[in-house]
Amino acid sequence: MLGRLVLVAVACGVIFAGMLLPVAGGIALAARDGSQSFTALPNVLDAAPLPQPTILLAKDGSRIAEVFTENRTSVPLSSMATPIRQAIVAIEDSRYYEHGGIDLRGTLRALKSNSQAGSIRQGGSTLTQQYVKNTLIVNARTAQEREGASARTISRKIRELRLAIAVEQKYSKDEILERYLNTVYFGDGAYGIQAAAQRYFGINASELNLAQAATLAGVVQQPVGLNPRRFPVKAQARRNVVLQRMVDLGYITADSATKASKISLSKSLRITEKRNGCTTSYAAYFCDYVLSFIKKDSFFGETAEDREAFLRRGGLTIKTTLDPALQAAAQKAVDTAIPRKDKSRKAVAVSSVQPGTGGVLVMAQNRIWGTSGRGKTTVNFNVNTKYGGSLGAQAGSTFKVFVLAAALDQGLPITTTLNSPSSRTFTGFVDCTTGAPFAPYRVQNSTGSGTYSMKTATANSVNTFFVALEKKTGLCRPKEIAEAMGVTQATGTPLKRVPSFVLGSQAVSPLAMAEAYATFAARGTHCRSVPMSEVVDRDGISLGAPSADCKEVIRPAVADAVNQLLTSVMTIGTGKSLKIGRPVAGKTGTTNENAAVWFCGHTPQLATAVWIGDPRGGQRYPIRDITINGTFITKGYGGRLAGPIWRDVMVAGLKDQPVIDFTKPDPTQIAGLQTTVPDLRGLDPAAAFAVLTTAGLKGEVGQYRVQSTQPENTVAYSYPGRGAYVTSGRVVKIYLSDGTTPPPPPLPTFVIPTPTPTLTPLPTPGQTP
Repeated sequence: MLGRLVLVAVACGVIFAGMLLPVAGGIALAARDGSQSFTALPNVLDAAPLPQPTILLAKDGSRIAEVFTENRTSVPLSSMATPIRQAIVAIEDSRYYEHGGIDLRGTLRALKSNSQAGSIRQGGSTLTQQYVKNTLIVNARTAQEREGASARTISRKIRELRLAIAVEQKYSKDEILERYLNTVYFGDGAYGIQAAAQRYFGINASELNLAQAATLAGVVQQPVGLNPRRFPVKAQARRNVVLQRMVDLGYITADSATKASKISLSKSLRITEKRNGCTTSYAAYFCDYVLSFIKKDSFFGETAEDREAFLRRGGLTIKTTLDPALQAAAQKAVDTAIPRKDKSRKAVAVSSVQPGTGGVLVMAQNRIWGTSGRGKTTVNFNVNTKYGGSLGAQAGSTFKVFVLAAALDQGLPITTTLNSPSSRTFTGFVDCTTGAPFAPYRVQNSTGSGTYSMKTATANSVNTFFVALEKKTGLCRPKEIAEAMGVTQATGTPLKRVPSFVLGSQAVSPLAMAEAYATFAARGTHCRSVPMSEVVDRDGISLGAPSADCKEVIRPAVADAVNQLLTSVMTIGTGKSLKIGRPVAGKTGTTNENAAVWFCGHTPQLATAVWIGDPRGGQRYPIRDITINGTFITKGYGGRLAGPIWRDVMVAGLKDQPVIDFTKPDPTQIAGLQTTVPDLRGLDPAAAFAVLTTAGLKGEVGQYRVQSTQPENTVAYSYPGRGAYVTSGRVVKIYLSDGTTPPPPPLPTFVIPTPTPTLTPLPTPGQTP
């Protein structure tokens, strides 16, 4: 008991000191130089912004979703009807305009009650104290700060009293009332008077009449227990208490109160729903990706707590890169291919990225946002785990592009041919960083065998060719290229340097693959995927947007050559049934045992990746001997299942866009391309070599000079000769003139034949001539 009395005495001392401050003009504070002043307002209360809804807009400016932690729209005091300003003062702090932040009568009354309990049981708080408490809770950055701002302890109450005095000395009474009415919770998810007026009555705060204002003022005491929608009888009784209090204080007449009290609350309610969050958006998974992106990107704050606070404060307009028309087309494509509640339970995910910018244009899957039931999930199959995605899926042969790029980058001719049997056991693979050998690796083809070139092997996706090619490139460079193009394992861990890399044995996300193929489309320039083009704050000030960090990660000529090889897939290979009426590059992907199928492809303007698999586990539930959308599938393949979805998305995305062909590879940088031997006659060796280099060829001077009409030490002729078709990288021999004109060829000798006389035989004896 003695301990409680001491605690109360200490608290009273602080309170009385605070009460004297407004009267004494701060005399005591003036004597405390260097100490924290009661008027030193912490940053957390210094005009701290209140949480407001954030709006996500599509690329065309249409609304995707509105998200908020607190449904609030701040309005000035002039936009709040007079009855609500009077009602809230009457019922919550009738001496509001008389005290300096602390009401001594109410505080002493509360202290008496609390001293008996040993803790805070009764409020006695003024509007200013309530504003302080609400603001501390709203702007708390950590759970510990939020707990400290609402803890029912005397120490918290003392701090609240001190801050209330500081607020009163910094702001006018009307400013504090405005802030309070924009901060306080009115139940049913409505924060602030504007949101409450719209929620319960479907009107603005400026339109509230007396009965409505009294209702809302009465809710503040117990926002849950006096919720007008759930407990209209209790809320109406509390409203009438407010009306009587307004009569007692002279704000309204008894007659006005009587008329207002006769209005049925339940009949006057006009509950207005306000959609919150991504769950009801037509692009729910993209919307969730945007929010997850903000929480993870340092552009929006140095720490996770900073970024969470940034989102919680809201009031943002986020202009995203989503193309709503293309999103609708993609959603239709995935739902048509495999309906959301299909008995196969197979999932489809598709992502599209704009090459050269990193803008995410599409993110669709054949699921509805939800926690339970067939066809529902909160997992975004398109993205990496940290953005709310799954653990990813093996990418299959779509990974072969990275080994192609490595081979061409290392100077292997595009005409490289390799013997590719139907099955082969590869030995000799070593870890490119440690030198440790790998165990023998056995590979089989499903598309043929024989001798293949890069072009035909890519078109037909020949496994043994590509593993043999990977052995030539080594395991390091393909991995480096893939990661430079934005591909990691979906869990965020680096890709592994293993022989099975080229066959896509590692689990990745569709968005990462779309990003990588967009890099080839942009001729080797990689831009990381960014779902927004601009973020504008509540004051209309542009904050910009995170950078896509666009930079060249492979030489343009290498990307051009890969694109040329990938076009063969669409003309003579596994994707030949997926033409879209313009030059296009693509690659099919089918994982071991048909666990998942893919199709990735692009034009210079658009890159899209499609995955089909089973969220329960593709190895356990493969795409084999199964009925999907009414069709029995013996074995699923990327070109047959994922390809048609990809085609539909690409056709929709490229509608009304100009036809742009891929840039032809530069023969000076890519070996094996067809080129023509130029005319070198009359050039000196240096000039001849320069011309050959421009044509992608190499020069070599012949061992002997020849007679020629060309000047001495200039090219007389070459082998192969001018106009001959050869492959880039080939050596052309040039033969120099010795400066002597060759003698003219001898004139032809013509022999005039001597006429042969006609002989008449002599007559034989006895004959008459």
